[in-house]
Amino acid sequence: MARPKHRTKSGATYFVTTNTWKRREIFRKATAAEVVEQKICEYRDKGFYHVHCYVVMPEHLHIILTPSETTTLEKAVQLIKGGSSHEIGNRLHGRFPIWHAGFTEHQIRDEADYYSHVAYIDMNPVKAGLVQKPEEYSFCSSHGRYKLDPCPVASGAKAHEEGTSCTAGLKPRPSEATTGKSRDK
Repeated sequence: MARPKHRTKSGATYFVTTNTWKRREIFRKATAAEVVEQKICEYRDKGFYHVHCYVVMPEHLHIILTPSETTTLEKAVQLIKGGSSHEIGNRLHGRFPIWHAGFTEHQIRDEADYYSHVAYIDMNPVKAGLVQKPEEYSFCSSHGRYKLDPCPVASGAKAHEEGTSCTAGLKPRPSEATTGKSRDK
């Protein structure tokens, strides 16, 4: 049976969910969860996509990203999953399945939709009983360890250039000046 194609639109922002193989809690090991975070940031830094929010839960990943003009959503997710699988295998000295095949996506429609999904991601470790507050969870964008791209773009809008205002009226997440936390690591 063929996998359904993901409906993707150039310049759109997506909420993506993907699970581990058989929902095993692979990312309870800090080493494995750190690799996923590092790969998310590595490919973002190489210009494949913008990262707006994420959480690496013990058995799944949620991420809001905007693929670059030359990267499909499928390629962006493949980079994260393939790169992290390879590196986890190297670090844990074994070859075993990490990710379940495929992923689900939701195209962000507007500002309210975006912030609804950010809140869902931020609260995921709290609802799972892993921490009391989102910023206490080590493997998420709320923790502030890694830099995030400041603003998503609405469906079909062009990605903004650094130093320009957001498109489609979307606002960036609170800055270091307003939160007192640095996201530039």
